[in-house]
Amino acid sequence: MLEGFLARMRANRANSLIPNEMRSGRILDIGCGSYPAFLIGTTFRERYGLDRVPPADVRAGVTLVHHDIDEESALPFEDAFFDVVTMLAVFEHLEEATLRRVLRDVFRMLRPGGLYVMTTPVNWTEGILKAMSAVRLVSHEEIGEHKAQYSGGEIVSLLVAAGYDRSRIRHGTFELGMNLWAVAQKS
Repeated sequence: MLEGFLARMRANRANSLIPNEMRSGRILDIGCGSYPAFLIGTTFRERYGLDRVPPADVRAGVTLVHHDIDEESALPFEDAFFDVVTMLAVFEHLEEATLRRVLRDVFRMLRPGGLYVMTTPVNWTEGILKAMSAVRLVSHEEIGEHKAQYSGGEIVSLLVAAGYDRSRIRHGTFELGMNLWAVAQKS
């Protein structure tokens, strides 16, 4: 299956979007899974992962928090606690109301100047992803859990609604244009 390769591509893209000067702080990866490969492979003073899947026993300096963002209202961290928050291939798994709530909460948890980094499939890839899952190139369960897909403009609108200034949002594509990335900096 391609999933390991695609996860590494997302991790590489996210790492390339995070400036080195932020790595002396704290990062949170929302939707990190039970084995947080991105967090293990990135360099930060403090690394946190959050997922609804009970965490594995990871002893690589990563703090894992069991939390279901669909079921629980607020994320369990204080205001301005993180320098960077990531959501890699998570956007598409959330209902819009939940996504909007989580994005506002991420904004709350970022310190001034902090970065939010995300990736998600481009909205036109739904048929391609379903075909890839039918021939078992990617997880059928994973693709079946997708709630929505987005354009770059829709992502920017969601981030602006969460509190980010439009002038501090950058976005683009990767993986042959099939995935979107966005970075939003808190004022």
